[in-house]
Amino acid sequence: MATRIKEKARARHENREKRPHATARYVRISSRKVKVVIDLIRGKKVGEALSILEYTPKAASEPVLKLLKSAIANAENNLDMNPDNLYVVEVYANQGPTLKRLRARAQGRAYRIRKRTSHITIVLDELKAEA
Repeated sequence: MATRIKEKARARHENREKRPHATARYVRISSRKVKVVIDLIRGKKVGEALSILEYTPKAASEPVLKLLKSAIANAENNLDMNPDNLYVVEVYANQGPTLKRLRARAQGRAYRIRKRTSHITIVLDELKAEA
């Protein structure tokens, strides 16, 4: 059934993501809590997104801010893009592995504590020049 596997793989490799992006994996905060913060910056220009994250009083805003700065640096250094023309195209947080811990309770019982992690990805793109 598999036809032209090598050709398809080569085409996929050539058309790989050409937009600047950054990924943070195994961030020790629940993806539900991160999604509240990333919804604030989706579709915004980079400067506006930076100022929103800087003044958002949520624990998740710090790793997202660091990741956004990393994506901007990737665009500037690797793809020679102007940071003033960038905006946030995609931003999403997926659930990572959960660390399972036990907490001692009364009468010899134990409760499970779930320490959740998340994988956060930010994809930027340049604004199109208006004619």
